[in-house]
Amino acid sequence: MTMRPIRIIGDPVLRTPAAPVTSFDAELRALVTDLMDTLLGAPGRAGVAAPQIGVSAQVFVYDADGHRGHLINPTLELGEDRQDDDEGCLSIPGLYFPTPRAMRATARGMDQYGQPLTITGTGFLARALQHETDHLAGRLYVDTLRGETRRRALREMRAGSYAPRSR
Repeated sequence: MTMRPIRIIGDPVLRTPAAPVTSFDAELRALVTDLMDTLLGAPGRAGVAAPQIGVSAQVFVYDADGHRGHLINPTLELGEDRQDDDEGCLSIPGLYFPTPRAMRATARGMDQYGQPLTITGTGFLARALQHETDHLAGRLYVDTLRGETRRRALREMRAGSYAPRSR
């Protein structure tokens, strides 16, 4: 089991769009395994994206609502109905804020062998798919917050003195 350290907000890799995966080889399969090991060993988890462990690759793993898997080079189709539940992130530990997301999401991409893969979820699974896909674009859930919720999140992040962990 290989758990990799989670990068914390302030680390530039979290704000940089990840590179598309082009090689479906043993190195990619090892990355997927490390991501899943990291996810399963992390508290309060629903997913981990490659940038969160310092790898610029469009790969994430998830474990939400009884569904567990991975997705590579994802695209999202979102439903119109909304949800506004609390959301957190391993890269911003200890903070949770009501975050607007689509209630339904369909993610299309590939598996670790390059085969097409489609995942459709509602509720928490839809939230996880959106959250992890955002990581691959260099976005964090706090970027979606507005108004007083955003101001409170920024205050709490400053008070938490979030800085990148040493590598």
